[in-house]
Amino acid sequence: MASKHILVVDDEVGIRELLRDILQDEGYRVQLAENAAVARAMRSHERPDVVLLDIWMPDCDGISLLKEWANANLLTMPVVMMSGHGTIDTAVEATRIGAFDFLEKPIALQKLLKTVATALKHSEQLPRSEMNLVSLGKSPLVIALKERLDKIAASNSVAPAPVLLIGPKGGGAELCARFLQNDNTPWLHLQEFSQLVQAPLDILAQVTDGVLFIDEIAEFNKTEQKGLLLLLTKAEKYNVRVVCATSHNLPKLQAEGLFDHNLLQILSTTSLRVPSLDEHKEDIPDLVVAIANLQFELFDIPYREFDVAALNALRNAPWPGDIAQLEAVVCNLIQTSLGEKIGLDDVSRVIHQFDDTPQHNIAHSNSEVALAGKLAAVAEFNLEQPLREARDDFERLYFTHHIKSVAGNMNKLAEVSGLERTHLYRKLKQLDIKTKG
Repeated sequence: MASKHILVVDDEVGIRELLRDILQDEGYRVQLAENAAVARAMRSHERPDVVLLDIWMPDCDGISLLKEWANANLLTMPVVMMSGHGTIDTAVEATRIGAFDFLEKPIALQKLLKTVATALKHSEQLPRSEMNLVSLGKSPLVIALKERLDKIAASNSVAPAPVLLIGPKGGGAELCARFLQNDNTPWLHLQEFSQLVQAPLDILAQVTDGVLFIDEIAEFNKTEQKGLLLLLTKAEKYNVRVVCATSHNLPKLQAEGLFDHNLLQILSTTSLRVPSLDEHKEDIPDLVVAIANLQFELFDIPYREFDVAALNALRNAPWPGDIAQLEAVVCNLIQTSLGEKIGLDDVSRVIHQFDDTPQHNIAHSNSEVALAGKLAAVAEFNLEQPLREARDDFERLYFTHHIKSVAGNMNKLAEVSGLERTHLYRKLKQLDIKTKG
């Protein structure tokens, strides 16, 4: 079994080396950081099992670094604060932020070993990092979004109002919904929409006092919309915050008779637009690093550093699949790149791996052929039928074409169509399309 990893952060070389020698004699793997900058860099690349953090350091005090980790969702390991000038107020402040314990210098040997052993037991019970709203970035758009969500979260003095989030598929809607969840309360991302028809109140009972997240409600049929409407009217009784998300224009669907008027009225009371990734590209480099860190935190995949050219290429690339697409590309790069660092060539390889051909002239010719094919298909299409039937016919044509193009591969079909697997299967069943002969 691998030895436990302890990070010691102290600007006094004598104390750092003394703590290292003591802890190494006990069988621990010890890393040393002489200041907050070094500790910050180390934490960005790996997760220690325990951190011993000095409060008084010249570049950045330990309390500030502790706050920084807490705000960035990186406080997923016990941090024991150390100080030769400790006060009760300082200890209370550190504990409030999230410190596990407080040691006064000079540190007694037995006190040190006992505190570290207790912290290591606690470390095994701590949750690992996950993406959160902080991960989205620090751009003005994201900061404004967070402030609006803060305001919504603080406005539930009587009962939590339902919230509608409008933004691209694969975007930050779920992160926003998570932001509205209070600590130690239930959370449910509803995946099986038949429950809305069969037992909507059972869903509320399951997540009493918590948050229920329901994605892409524009794809609900009439019966599912009625179930959602009933659920929303009863949510107050269960003290449940219902957060719905869509990438569609609901007022337009309502005007076309495809979305319930009363349901839209309830959801429009509190609604927010979630910006697409292409609208705050300045956040992409930090987001890439956060995703890479998560791969290490969750799956013990070694951290891979991205060079400046690679980060710039990712920042300048289009992201029609939003954060979900960026995450898939970053994970792919971490898994398949061969060099010590991930570079521009790696990014180009992965981003363009689904291109039909690198020759632009052939691609241009193919696009002309494709356009001719589309025009021919439209010419044969019955445009005189009602909109609902016309849309169903088009979707059957669309999915039948792409099922053949991807040879029945449902993962590729989901990627091409931009639908989650659950929604894709429901859509194919609704259209009575068989994927296997």
